[in-house]
Amino acid sequence: MYGGQAPIFILKEGTDRVRGKSAQSNNIAAAKAVADAVRSTLGPKGMDKMLVDSMGDVVITNDGATILKEMDI
Repeated sequence: MYGGQAPIFILKEGTDRVRGKSAQSNNIAAAKAVADAVRSTLGPKGMDKMLVDSMGDVVITNDGATILKEMDI
Protein backbone atom coordinates (compact mmCIF):
# COMPACT_ATOMS: atom_id res chain seq x y z
CA MET A 1 0.00 0.00 0.00
CA TYR A 2 2.82 2.43 0.83
CA GLY A 3 5.51 0.87 -1.35
CA GLY A 4 7.04 -1.07 1.54
CA GLN A 5 7.63 2.04 3.65
CA ALA A 6 5.79 3.09 6.77
CA PRO A 7 3.57 6.15 6.29
CA ILE A 8 4.87 9.47 7.58
CA PHE A 9 2.49 11.64 9.60
CA ILE A 10 3.28 15.32 10.01
CA LEU A 11 1.26 16.98 12.76
CA LYS A 12 1.52 20.47 14.15
CA GLU A 13 3.25 20.79 17.50
CA GLY A 14 0.85 20.30 20.39
CA THR A 15 -1.56 18.21 18.31
CA ASP A 16 -3.31 15.34 20.06
CA ARG A 17 -3.85 12.09 18.19
CA VAL A 18 -7.18 10.38 18.78
CA ARG A 19 -8.63 7.13 17.51
CA GLY A 20 -11.96 5.39 17.16
CA LYS A 21 -15.29 7.06 17.87
CA SER A 22 -13.64 10.26 19.11
CA ALA A 23 -11.66 10.63 15.86
CA GLN A 24 -14.81 10.00 13.84
CA SER A 25 -16.71 12.67 15.79
CA ASN A 26 -13.86 15.15 15.30
CA ASN A 27 -13.77 14.48 11.55
CA ILE A 28 -17.53 14.98 11.24
CA ALA A 29 -17.32 18.27 13.17
CA ALA A 30 -14.44 19.46 10.97
CA ALA A 31 -16.32 18.57 7.78
CA LYS A 32 -19.38 20.48 9.01
CA ALA A 33 -17.22 23.52 9.80
CA VAL A 34 -15.67 23.47 6.32
CA ALA A 35 -19.12 23.08 4.73
CA ASP A 36 -20.43 26.04 6.72
CA ALA A 37 -17.45 28.15 5.63
CA VAL A 38 -17.95 27.58 1.89
CA ARG A 39 -21.73 26.98 1.67
CA SER A 40 -22.63 30.60 0.90
CA THR A 41 -20.12 30.71 -1.99
CA LEU A 42 -21.88 27.94 -3.94
CA GLY A 43 -24.53 28.13 -6.62
CA PRO A 44 -25.71 30.85 -8.98
CA LYS A 45 -26.27 33.26 -6.10
CA GLY A 46 -22.96 32.45 -4.41
CA MET A 47 -21.42 35.30 -2.49
CA ASP A 48 -17.81 36.35 -2.07
CA LYS A 49 -15.97 35.95 1.23
CA MET A 50 -13.63 38.58 2.63
CA LEU A 51 -10.79 36.93 4.52
CA VAL A 52 -8.38 38.89 6.72
CA ASP A 53 -5.20 37.17 7.87
CA SER A 54 -3.18 37.88 11.02
CA MET A 55 -1.05 40.43 9.14
CA GLY A 56 -4.13 42.37 8.06
CA ASP A 57 -3.95 41.32 4.41
CA VAL A 58 -7.37 41.03 2.77
CA VAL A 59 -8.41 38.38 0.23
CA ILE A 60 -11.83 38.47 -1.44
CA THR A 61 -12.84 35.21 -3.11
CA ASN A 62 -15.66 32.79 -3.74
CA ASP A 63 -13.33 29.87 -4.51
CA GLY A 64 -13.58 27.08 -1.94
CA ALA A 65 -9.97 25.96 -2.44
CA THR A 66 -8.69 29.48 -1.79
CA ILE A 67 -10.84 29.79 1.32
CA LEU A 68 -9.47 26.51 2.70
CA LYS A 69 -5.89 27.49 1.84
CA GLU A 70 -6.27 30.83 3.62
CA MET A 71 -7.83 29.08 6.63
CA ASP A 72 -4.69 26.89 6.87
CA ILE A 73 -6.66 23.64 6.86
